[in-house]
Amino acid sequence: MTEPLPAPAPLTGTPSGAPGVATAQWVQQDSAWVLGLGGEWRGHRAALPDAPGALVQGEVRFDTTALSSWDAALASTLWQRLNALTRPPVTIDLQGLPAGLRDILSMALTETPAAAAPRPDAGRIARVGASTQAWWDDGRRSLTFVGEVLLSVGRLLRGQSGMRWSDLAWQVEQTGPRSLPIVALVSFLVGLIVAYMGAAQLQRFGAQNYIADLVTVGVVREVAALLVGIVLAGRVGAAFAAQIGSMRANEEVDALTTLGINPVDFLVLPRVLALLIVGPLLTAFAALVGMAVGWLVAVGLYGVTPLEYVYASAQALTLPHVLIGLLKGTVYAVLVALAGCLQGMSAGRSAQAVGDATTAAVVQAIVWMVVAASVLTVVFQQLDW
Repeated sequence: MTEPLPAPAPLTGTPSGAPGVATAQWVQQDSAWVLGLGGEWRGHRAALPDAPGALVQGEVRFDTTALSSWDAALASTLWQRLNALTRPPVTIDLQGLPAGLRDILSMALTETPAAAAPRPDAGRIARVGASTQAWWDDGRRSLTFVGEVLLSVGRLLRGQSGMRWSDLAWQVEQTGPRSLPIVALVSFLVGLIVAYMGAAQLQRFGAQNYIADLVTVGVVREVAALLVGIVLAGRVGAAFAAQIGSMRANEEVDALTTLGINPVDFLVLPRVLALLIVGPLLTAFAALVGMAVGWLVAVGLYGVTPLEYVYASAQALTLPHVLIGLLKGTVYAVLVALAGCLQGMSAGRSAQAVGDATTAAVVQAIVWMVVAASVLTVVFQQLDW
């Protein structure tokens, strides 16, 4: 049984009943409500009549047999009315609309959050799932990149790599000697803190003679490598990401591929090998600076004789401590290079994307270093090294 609502006034300024008048009327048919549209809706900007107050459940349909023409304005007004209804138990059937109008509304209502009306629990689960998927994709991308670098190293050993040795020498010069001033400054200040705070505690027990042992073992085994890694992450890792990311944005990486040059061989491998070379050297330099600061603190502030400090440092400086410190510095440097090159090769093609890649390179390098430091420390302690 059809029960039409009272017919509304025409929606245009055209007199009622004149040809081309845009009309709209809600009609109830059993458990469904039908919105009948008629006349000329092209260029019409008036709002559609509100949905009936009784429309709290059931189905919404459309009757457009009398519709002569329409444009985007009708799609916009329909979306405004239907957006508030797209939630259970009300369902919307768009089959009665013209094909073009039906496609527009179908996409608009599907992309509208209210159309999906997710439950709060479903939304949280979806966010957790999206985060997990993103984490998994990042991990897989990182492992894939490491595998590509290892394959590039294999090609280099077989003499089939596209890496230029001049690029390697340039990267060594940029990452090694140019990093010495900041490494020296940071090592000096941190070594001063370690020596002073450690000596202050040892003085309470009259054990100033052990300042050399504390500073030497702590700086050589742990502190120097970690300081070098952090400095390289901020200075070199960010530079790697910005350089390679800018090349991607300018399509230079694509040009290399087009020319038959492997970008990993040409761009990534020289940078990774450069940090592999300079990592242990910078670590040794930072350790020497830290030990020298410890000597200044012990001799100048706590009355330890210079020769006594040197002798105690030589006794504490065993080969395992030196090798472990150099190994950690090398590992941290390689991780910095991998993080910077990975983010650069994965960067988007805009200035914003390059900036994001630069930030991500520093963060990822530091996270990788912390994880590696924890794992290596536990392993060496278990091996009693």
